[in-house]
Amino acid sequence: MGNVNQTFKWSLVGVMIVGTVAAGSGTDLHGQDEVSPEIELRNDLLDILDEEQLHSALAGVHVQYAETGEELFSHQSHTSLAPASGQKLLVGATALDVLGPDFTFETGVYTDGDLEGNELHGNVYVKGGGDPTMLPDDYEQFAQTLREAGIEQIHGDIIADDSYFDDRRLSLDLSWANQRGHVGAQVSALSVAPDATLISDLALDRYNTGSIYVEVHPGEEVGDAADIRVTPESDYFTIDNQMTTVEEGGERALTSWDRAHGTNDIHFEGTIPVGANPFTQYVSIWEPTELVLNLFHDGLGDENIEVHGELVLGETPEDAEQLAHKQSMTLEQLMIPFMKFSQNNHSEHLTKTLGKVVEDEGSWDAGLSVVEDYLDSAGVDMDVVQLRDGSGMSHLNAIPAEQMTQLLSHVQTEDWYEVFYDSLPVAGEPDHYVGGTLRTRM
Repeated sequence: MGNVNQTFKWSLVGVMIVGTVAAGSGTDLHGQDEVSPEIELRNDLLDILDEEQLHSALAGVHVQYAETGEELFSHQSHTSLAPASGQKLLVGATALDVLGPDFTFETGVYTDGDLEGNELHGNVYVKGGGDPTMLPDDYEQFAQTLREAGIEQIHGDIIADDSYFDDRRLSLDLSWANQRGHVGAQVSALSVAPDATLISDLALDRYNTGSIYVEVHPGEEVGDAADIRVTPESDYFTIDNQMTTVEEGGERALTSWDRAHGTNDIHFEGTIPVGANPFTQYVSIWEPTELVLNLFHDGLGDENIEVHGELVLGETPEDAEQLAHKQSMTLEQLMIPFMKFSQNNHSEHLTKTLGKVVEDEGSWDAGLSVVEDYLDSAGVDMDVVQLRDGSGMSHLNAIPAEQMTQLLSHVQTEDWYEVFYDSLPVAGEPDHYVGGTLRTRM
């Protein structure tokens, strides 16, 4: 588009593709001698829509001035199409408006027992509040806090409480194929994200909650099994290592990887040459609440705290005493990894949190109802919008491009608009925390 964007401002384009269309519709203005920035923009968009890859696709595009709302370009912008990760714009805006930029999540450790000397007689509860940024170290810190309080023995159960959300882990339309990776990780109010930076120079602080991080490195010699490194470490999952080290310059191929559905049996198969760069993969965990339970129990063991009880799920009594607690980063801070890296699980956590805060029900139905109410207040025509999840993974989500620009036009009037704007990935910007998922695109 040349330097059109330096001449005037416009609100975001909605581009959503499914189905079929005859591309190139609209008026082609290439024949004019002098082309205004507006006409140049239209010509560029028509050229894109006429690309061969879009000949069997249905694209909806809508562009308007940000300041005036004047329409600059429209192509099937009335048609309701799946927004994919554009769904996060809807959830992010609603969260900032309803919860506020200063909102934080709370995770705590409680007991219903009494401390006699160094022995705690009663149960210990780890209670989640929907925080998608909890790391293994946070649960280890909880264990350390108990040790510092003088606790050396617990005569009771260790109970994980994830009741802040309902017990539906996966959205209705999520395919099995997407459930093995972090894009389809299970949603729990008590979860954990791997701190991949502990074992990797390649990883970033993305907070892929409900997943583990795996790196596959070559062994020392040809024929050795590959060196598989995992964070967090736990006996809650198993990894079948069928990766073989081959000669330098040999085939580097991750032939297959999977997590058997309904289990935490993980499989990697392939070849990796001596001296080659590692394969990296986030793998989702079946029932992440129980992973947290195991990590906390391991942390207690590391602090030499003996547990004379079972590891179970349950709810925290209202009169339980708080022993430790962690307050998350603010929503304003969370918006960076959430939006820059298009974090599906963050969006689902926020969706359920909206339901819990507004309707006292941490479910998709309740949360999406809150999103719908905000969109309606923003002037979006809800008669042509359908919401099925918070992340955009469902192919049944639907919104016309012109309704997306209506939302983006409205959010400019909100007090929190700068927070929202700064969270958006910037195409072509190499810094991961600026460019995000668009750093190497456009």
